[in-house]
Formats: sequence, C-alpha cells, structure tokens
Amino acid sequence: MQNFKVSPIGKISVNNDGMFIELEPRYIPALQALDGFSHINVIWWFSDFDHEEARSTLETPKPYKKAPAVMGIFATRSPVRPNPIALTAVQVIDINCSKGIIQIAYIDANDGTPVLDIKPYTPSLDRVENPGVPEWCGHWPKSLEESERFHWENEFNF
Repeated sequence: MQNFKVSPIGKISVNNDGMFIELEPRYIPALQALDGFSHINVIWWFSDFDHEEARSTLETPKPYKKAPAVMGIFATRSPVRPNPIALTAVQVIDINCSKGIIQIAYIDANDGTPVLDIKPYTPSLDRVENPGVPEWCGHWPKSLEESERFHWENEFNF
C-alpha cells in the first residue's frame, strides 16, 4: 500500500467575529479568481479523531434514530474513519485576498482544524438534482439552505 504526503494549506478559525479559513501565507496566491463563487468545497482533517482506534473503526451502532442497527462507517459522515478526511460545502461570506482569509457562514469543524484543500463549488460538477438516499434519511433536507432550519438534534443518537 502506498502512503501519501498531505500538508495543511491553512486552518479553521472560529471566534466572536465568525468562522474563517486562514491560509498559510505561501498559499494566498491560490485565491486568485475565487471571488464570485458563492460556495466552496472545503477538504479538512478530522484532527481530533486521528488516532489508531478511530482509524480502525469500520462499523458503528445506529448513529441516526431511523438508521439500521449497524452501519458501515462509509455510510456515515462520522469523523471516525480509516482516513479522517472531511468534505464540507460552505457559503462564502467574504474573501480577503491580501490576508488570505475566507469568511464562511458555517463549517462543522473545530477552531484550529487543518484545511487540506479548497475547491470552488460548481453546480455542473457538484450538484445532483435528484440524488437517491436510503429510506431512513429520506426525510432529511434536500439542500444546505434547508438544513439551516432543520432540527438535526432530533436525528442523532448522541
């Protein structure tokens, strides 16, 4: 098996002013022409779950109330997985190209979380008009915007 070298391009910053992606200075030029995209895909590292026990977990007992009794980890968005990589589509509020800071509406990552990459969200490649999902999660919102008003706390067993 081959190992891959991955290095953070920046980190998540959460403070009283909001949520931000702060780039390492050498990656600031990569922001050119990103303005105009309303959303980006952020690839980040579940650094709080990067340990042997989490990486060796392949199944989990029913994390969602309506889910099957046991689920394979690839059927969840859990941070516990063989490679603790996360992908989140986020709304861009502002891009400060001179400082290398992207203000975002929300991301389910903690302060200081390493960011591995950023890609523009493009509907032609990232949007699926009629995705199929299992019955147990078929009642979940159909968009990021609807998710903001959804009562997610009623869905989880933790």
